[in-house]
Amino acid sequence: MKAFVITGPGEASVQDVAAPSAGPGDVVVDVQRAGVCGTDIELYTGEMQYLADGHTTYPIRIGHEWMGTVSAVGEGVDRRWLGRRVTGDTMLGCGVCRRCRGGYQHVCEFRGELGVRDGRPGALAEQVAVPATSLRELPDEVDDALGALVEPGGNALRSVQAAALAAGDRALILGPGTIGLLAAMFARAAGAEVHLLGRSERSLEFARSLGFEGVWTEDALPELPWDAVIDASNAPHLPAKALDLVQPGRRVVYVGLAGSTSLIDTRTMALKDVTAVGILSASPGLSGTIDAYARGDVDPRPLIAATVGLSELAPILAGERPRGAGPGPKIHVGIAADASSKESNT
Repeated sequence: MKAFVITGPGEASVQDVAAPSAGPGDVVVDVQRAGVCGTDIELYTGEMQYLADGHTTYPIRIGHEWMGTVSAVGEGVDRRWLGRRVTGDTMLGCGVCRRCRGGYQHVCEFRGELGVRDGRPGALAEQVAVPATSLRELPDEVDDALGALVEPGGNALRSVQAAALAAGDRALILGPGTIGLLAAMFARAAGAEVHLLGRSERSLEFARSLGFEGVWTEDALPELPWDAVIDASNAPHLPAKALDLVQPGRRVVYVGLAGSTSLIDTRTMALKDVTAVGILSASPGLSGTIDAYARGDVDPRPLIAATVGLSELAPILAGERPRGAGPGPKIHVGIAADASSKESNT
């Protein structure tokens, strides 16, 4: 089969590789669509921390935002999975440690991360093998584009849940990228008054096009009481600013990761009686995201700027914008048909 393979920093190509087989407890999925994430870009550029820590080594087959159809099942797997449209969890815990047994498999010390850590090759390929336990079935109401947006949606949903927003609360989201915009959508669906803070006029204007009127740059942010602040940015100074901005007794949520150390003053946290929550993965939010998409509570498809083929992926990871791309922050890859034409807002 064909798969996208990163062989070193800035070096990648579509290669012919051995097709996966369904071992015991596994399924093989024919991948139809996959998303490109900031983590994928860092793996391509060599900036991903896992490379420095030795959790990940080249060559790497990336892809952890995906959907497809189950085409083979291994020993011990219910054959009813065959032909089902699915997506799956990125975080693959060992299943036997204390964390896994307690429901925290996404922070298992021995976990694999599909397409991110060494172990399981990712889904930017014609097929991917995953544990059946990681699967989530997609209902008919969740089309292929939505299916490949479940993983980032799960991170955003968990962030909004961690913010403990009630109807009428005012939420500020730092960073209008994919996760920030998804969090804004989930917060709006929860009945909150949503504001976003960003830098580039292009991203701010796109946020306004999604119906968010409270869109600000840092120097223009109004002095309002913020009941929750969700930091979905990669700016090292914003975690501390989030803590400064949030109302006493309320919550700050950290889902973005800066490229360098970011500091907060725990004295401020204690004196304001603030709860701070970190969000690592989508795992506990996958099913809720699928349900929200199926009900139409949240429709993130306008975030997709273009859908390209595997052969067009390397320049995108290097920072190029696909020709004819829409204004959204997310790029999708069409796998099954090796899509070579761009589709804006699809």
